[in-house]
Amino acid sequence: MIKVLPKEKWQGALYSLAIVIVFWQLAAMIVKLPIVPSPWAVFINIIAIFASKIQIHVLYSLGRIMEGIAIAILIGVPLGFLMGYFYRMDRILSPLVYFTYPVPKIALLPVVMLLFGLGEASKLIMIVLIVIFQIIISSRDAVKAIPDETFRSLKSLGASKIQIFNEIILPASLGEVLTSTRLALGTAVSILFFTETFGTEYGMGYFIMDSWMRVNYLDMYAGIIILSLMGFCIFMLIDIIENLLCSWR
Repeated sequence: MIKVLPKEKWQGALYSLAIVIVFWQLAAMIVKLPIVPSPWAVFINIIAIFASKIQIHVLYSLGRIMEGIAIAILIGVPLGFLMGYFYRMDRILSPLVYFTYPVPKIALLPVVMLLFGLGEASKLIMIVLIVIFQIIISSRDAVKAIPDETFRSLKSLGASKIQIFNEIILPASLGEVLTSTRLALGTAVSILFFTETFGTEYGMGYFIMDSWMRVNYLDMYAGIIILSLMGFCIFMLIDIIENLLCSWR
């Protein structure tokens, strides 16, 4: 029977949350200023305003991050597989990837917004730029790490390229693709927060910054907590998918 998610991960998450709450409460007791409210006041505020004020922002932000990750996977995985399997394609594209990958993606935000406007397109493009390079590199390296004997044995049985892809490349590389997606997720959420402060009225980035400008610290902290939980849930979702699809590991 496949365990969707190991019990230890949930326990570790609960322990970490408890530690954060304890230190947060201590900070609130020491500072005694509205800028550092108690965690209980923030949690009560989340319950009170989630349906009326936060829910719409969560839906927009969640949709953007999921669409960006999906686009990055649909483009990056086939490209990485082709680079890993075909030497000439790797030789042509790897220098381009190595040259563009180290560029700080946040520095490209003004260019992207000038070219694609302040709407949804620029936000999706920034998320894709954050995630896609790690997916390309991990997909390529995962294919290259497959022993040549594995390909030879299947080719000797008359397997086609599609069969090689389905039986060798995809199963052997899927775990690495999900791992790279997980690693890029934190940066993608940060970029999402930054892009949502421009040209939009919906999204957790907008909600947090708007609450800050209105000096509503309870709403500001509520937004930060919800954004963190959103990233955590996506992180756990990727873990669940990996456990289901890569249970053989």
